[in-house]
Amino acid sequence: MKSIARVWRFTALLIVVLLAAGPASAQAFKWWQSDRYKRELGLTGDQVKRLEEIFQAALPTLRAHKKALDDAETEFDRIIERGGDTAVMEQVDRVEAARAQLNKTRTMMLLKMRRLLTTDQWVKLGALHQQDERDGRDHNPGKDHHDGGKDRSSTK
Repeated sequence: MKSIARVWRFTALLIVVLLAAGPASAQAFKWWQSDRYKRELGLTGDQVKRLEEIFQAALPTLRAHKKALDDAETEFDRIIERGGDTAVMEQVDRVEAARAQLNKTRTMMLLKMRRLLTTDQWVKLGALHQQDERDGRDHNPGKDHHDGGKDRSSTK
């Protein structure tokens, strides 16, 4: 019983780590298509196919929420130039609500992906992700895969 609780705590922790690692747009690396990840996790062809299906099913909603967040942030930039604390705080609420929606959608996608993996694969995925972060690996620099892969490396 203790080992099951430990696995669930680890799963929850890993989801938090993956969410905290960066914005959703930076997390679109299709690790299930990487030869290294497939090999080290021992992914089957069926798992790879189903992981891609989950990603593709979530993609339109992720894109819509990302656009809503971008629009809210753009409006925030516009409002902040005019001042008005009340208007600024109302827009902060809109920005954070949009960010929360994007993160909820992403979390549900990750949860569905998690359910396809064995406990061992999930633990290994967390270890690979942490190793990539330590090693400074950036799988897709400047790309936002929730917006059709458009280059987002330049600022406004």
